[in-house]
Amino acid sequence: MKETKSVKLNAQQHQQHENGHFSPFKFAKLLDPEASWDKDQLGDVLHWIRQVVALVCGLLWGAIPVVGGIWIFIFLAISTGIVYVYYTMILKIDEEEFGGHAALLQEGLFASITLFLLSWILVYSLAHF
Repeated sequence: MKETKSVKLNAQQHQQHENGHFSPFKFAKLLDPEASWDKDQLGDVLHWIRQVVALVCGLLWGAIPVVGGIWIFIFLAISTGIVYVYYTMILKIDEEEFGGHAALLQEGLFASITLFLLSWILVYSLAHF
């Protein structure tokens, strides 16, 4: 019974992939410099990398506790540095195909700043007051 469900599921996924409606994402692609990327996929990956960095930094900054505007700039430097290193040294993509450095570096930036500030303020307020 389980095998027939698995076979049916695989057949449906394969059919959807052939029709262009469903594109399975493999995590091995995240570290493969030979993988092909379209603009939307790369933008999504860079966006979620920034979100993870924002959440980690916000939780860490709030728990330590640090205060001051300099820490916002430190977060921006860390986040931008990680994204830049990821797409230039790990993926080794030609940034001009995706709109240049500016387009890639601002992908998910404002949402990550919001998440960073929200998590930083929330953890700092809950843990230290």
